[in-house]
Amino acid sequence: MMKGGMGNLMKQAQQMQANMQKAQEELANVDVEGVAANGLVKVLMTCKNEVKRVTLDDSVMDDKETLEDLLVIALKDATAKAEATSSARMANYMPAGMKLPF
Repeated sequence: MMKGGMGNLMKQAQQMQANMQKAQEELANVDVEGVAANGLVKVLMTCKNEVKRVTLDDSVMDDKETLEDLLVIALKDATAKAEATSSARMANYMPAGMKLPF
């Protein structure tokens, strides 16, 4: 009796792991955009923190220090959005894997 229960738990654990792996692979294809100064600086990156594109408005090109600060802000914004998106996606897979067979 106990052995069957453990087998089911192992199957569920393996299924959850497979689901998590799938979610992580999907996140590599999900883009988020970090923005600074109302869109004058934009950073496009995947939810795996891979930067794809940086867009700079001409108006920020004159001031190097400000541009550097705006890039940091846009990168932090993109990173925060990527983390939030990743957490939400992963949470979708947790309940299904955590259900017990009753």
